[in-house]
Amino acid sequence: MNPRILVAGVGNIFLGDDGFGVEVARRLARAPIPDHAIVQDYGIRGVHLAYQLLDEFELVVIVDAVSRGGAPGTLYVIEPEIDGRADQSIADAHDMVLEYVFAQARTLGGKLGRVLIVGCEVEDASERIGLSRSVEGAVKKAVRVIVELLGQSRESEIRKEA
Repeated sequence: MNPRILVAGVGNIFLGDDGFGVEVARRLARAPIPDHAIVQDYGIRGVHLAYQLLDEFELVVIVDAVSRGGAPGTLYVIEPEIDGRADQSIADAHDMVLEYVFAQARTLGGKLGRVLIVGCEVEDASERIGLSRSVEGAVKKAVRVIVELLGQSRESEIRKEA
């Protein structure tokens, strides 16, 4: 069976809490997930993710650090606008700006399905390796949220928060 769902962990492990998505992907790789889903750590490889999106998944779950003004460690499930036109339509090979990644996938002829971001509010994204205590505490919960999303059989059943 071809995977219908992609879980993409993104972030820079050298910027503290920005490594949240990478750590979640690492832990999900050891978790039981349905055959219709794959988990991949993309780090800061935006071009790699753009090309992967050409496989036209029904659902893409991006796991990333976010800054929305909440308490550090707060988890969000966000459905981003993916049809907007970014000023730059080429993703950087060494950076991860999601709107550029989506734009490049469209430029290459890809059709994006539904995209959700499972994001964690950062505490400290300074140059250092390792997650802050509050973000580290959110990793296990994020894994549970994503496993729950993957287990739902119909896209329309996946809860969405903006």
